[in-house]
Amino acid sequence: MNGIVAEFANSQAAPASRETGRQTLSPILDKARTQAAAEGLPYAGSVSPQDAWALFQAGDAILVDVRTAEERKFVGHVPESKHVAWLTGLSLSRNPRFVKELESKAGKAQAILLLCRSGKRSAAAAEAATKAGFAQVFNVLEGFEGDLDEQQRRGGFNGWRHAGLPWVQD
Repeated sequence: MNGIVAEFANSQAAPASRETGRQTLSPILDKARTQAAAEGLPYAGSVSPQDAWALFQAGDAILVDVRTAEERKFVGHVPESKHVAWLTGLSLSRNPRFVKELESKAGKAQAILLLCRSGKRSAAAAEAATKAGFAQVFNVLEGFEGDLDEQQRRGGFNGWRHAGLPWVQD
């Protein structure tokens, strides 16, 4: 881990639990679950990129990038995140192996954070994973690149990269 990543991770740490001394970020997931229930979401909930990073760094959740392999390679990705494409091929068809591939990377009871470009594909993937029996699937809001701005460009006002969270590019 480089110094910038480590410094950011340390500055974002949650308070230690009194019982175990272990850092706990469950209030983030509890809040996401409560909000998801209120909104009628078909998956466990949604978290901000900053909360996703904190959960991932603390080991409280795994981060799975559901973008295409090409997006990860040419646009960038979060170091040590797992990859399971939601859509594949030139026509961007739904990956028929998505659930099986996700099962190979994460347990059905684990907290899983799904990340895509803008938060839309990862929401669809979260719904499919939940229907397949994954109990704690969360969407990362805003995605890796963020929403479109007035000029129809991404990365200008929200998203993982705009938040200054760690990422690398091949």
